Amino acid sequence: MKTTKANRDVSARGHRVRSVLRRSASVATALGILAVGAGLAAPARAAGRAPTCELRENIQLRDAIGNVFTKALYCDNLPSDVYARADFASPVTGWLKMSPSWFPCFTTGPADTQGDKTWYYTQGDQVGTMPKIKGWGVVPAEVVRLPAGTQRPYPDLPRCPWF
Repeated sequence: MKTTKANRDVSARGHRVRSVLRRSASVATALGILAVGAGLAAPARAAGRAPTCELRENIQLRDAIGNVFTKALYCDNLPSDVYARADFASPVTGWLKMSPSWFPCFTTGPADTQGDKTWYYTQGDQVGTMPKIKGWGVVPAEVVRLPAGTQRPYPDLPRCPWF
């Protein structure tokens, strides 16, 4: 079969079209990967969704001073200082930076900015002063994102025995 200039032109155009399509597919794939990656980096809690919050039993949490908890509230939370005692003037033992977190018991103390006197015991994601207690302490109730209409302290969550 004899190759003509017209056949070569069609063949070259076809090669260019296939090349453009391959590059477009590569770009689309890369953008898709970036979009998926961005979705993975986004916060787990979608805007407008009710906070995740449930009381879990038959678990085992052990704090830095040997207390063992078999029940804990597992809730979304705001970033916060974690205090050694239920008192805003108390040393900061750590910081809650991630959400959700565990809250195995509660106590009472000074009112937070919303007027609530409930404080929840937890372990910070980052240790602050008093490194021997590994970030364990309390946060004011406004930090713990309970679903609308849920009473504080959370129903059936035990009171911390040492407070």
